[in-house]
Amino acid sequence: MTQPLVDRHDVELAALAAAGGRREFGELVRRHGSAVRALLRRMGAQPSLADDVAQDAFIQAFQRCGEFRGEGTFAAWVKRIAARLYIKRVAKEARYVAEIENEDTAPATDHAGLVDLDEALKALSEPERLCVSLCHGAGMAHPEIASALNLPLGTVKSHVKRGLDKLRARLQPEPAQTMGRIQHVG
Repeated sequence: MTQPLVDRHDVELAALAAAGGRREFGELVRRHGSAVRALLRRMGAQPSLADDVAQDAFIQAFQRCGEFRGEGTFAAWVKRIAARLYIKRVAKEARYVAEIENEDTAPATDHAGLVDLDEALKALSEPERLCVSLCHGAGMAHPEIASALNLPLGTVKSHVKRGLDKLRARLQPEPAQTMGRIQHVG
């Protein structure tokens, strides 16, 4: 009796997919597709573009599945492929322009007072958003990002640091919110 696909490890599924196993690769897409699309949206892609690039990334991953050695996670591997494809598409369409949104706007929150990370990322300039997303979303190292974006290493490090600093500032709860919840009993 064969083991169900959902019980198999990503490395095993990737090896079977490399041998032509379409069902096994389909399971990998099912497991990691939403995470890849989420990364692309955080990098700045509109939902339809994120879907297109994710599909292209999985096609490329299927074609190159034999190269996956299991040294990292399959999710990180396919996210790197997707991130590189998105960067190439942005560069090709000449849409890589620094776009700074108004930093004075309050972070978007849901009804429970939680901060929406996607909204907070939109407040970053496009280079900062790309660098932060590639570093912390796709797990790429600074030199790898510099190479992919054709930017100096110092510039990438600056974008990541500035972006993280802005995110920390936006995502911290305001002191007035915490203090307002304290009630005095007298």
